[in-house]
Amino acid sequence: MTIVRAALVQTNWTGDKESMIKAHEDYARQAAEQGAKVICFQELFYGPYFCQQQDAKFYDYAESVPGPTVERFQALAKELGMVMVLPVYEQEQPGVLYNTAAVIDADGTYLGKYRKHHIPHVNGFWEKFYFRPGNLGWPVFDTAVGKVGVYICYDRHFPEGWRALGLAGAEIVFNPSATSRGLSNYLWKLEQPASAVANEYYIGAINRVGIEEFGDDDFYGTSYFVDPEGKFVGDVASDTAPELVVRDLDLSLIKTVRDRWAFYRDRRPDAYGPLVAP
Repeated sequence: MTIVRAALVQTNWTGDKESMIKAHEDYARQAAEQGAKVICFQELFYGPYFCQQQDAKFYDYAESVPGPTVERFQALAKELGMVMVLPVYEQEQPGVLYNTAAVIDADGTYLGKYRKHHIPHVNGFWEKFYFRPGNLGWPVFDTAVGKVGVYICYDRHFPEGWRALGLAGAEIVFNPSATSRGLSNYLWKLEQPASAVANEYYIGAINRVGIEEFGDDDFYGTSYFVDPEGKFVGDVASDTAPELVVRDLDLSLIKTVRDRWAFYRDRRPDAYGPLVAP
């Protein structure tokens, strides 16, 4: 399909896991009513951003992938005929935990998962206490709406994964995030548009909103889609309020841009070895 109607959800913490899950089920239904065929939720969508603290009690949010939450949304994806990207807290086995996104096709099929590669550990973002670095590479999923990739939050500061997704054929890459006002605002509307241009695909950037009881990070929303020319697709979302963002993405623009700028042809991987040496 050439035109894909896609959706993003930014919202605030409701206070418990079940109410967060129900809220996102409602958002998915609203998106389907507006004709959306693919949707992505925010980072760790069914919980708070607990990484503002270091407390083992939050390990209880982790579950297997696929597991109860993914299976619940598989049924919803099949009902709505919608591709879904679900950023969750994954337990592979006790003590082995990842920041993960599961990808579900429009017929409810579980296609696989991406595990966040780059794990920060700075004030307000103590993620190494909770997550191992991802070890599944940068998969691109062949979905009912096209080829979909995922990059999670802090990953976006590292160009290598963006490029790996492009080389694997990604047409839309979702970047679910939890990022705080006063820290990353100056980068938020710069990095993803630049990465969309450099890699010539669409990016959906999602950020939660509000201040949660576990810290003073002020999540500033402003979720958006950006096209392969670095242009915002419609308006950027609110910086304070929950919002469902639904936009039409013209995938034919990818070929237009790639024919204009031969970035993939003119790469020089033979010369890049020292750049990735440990």
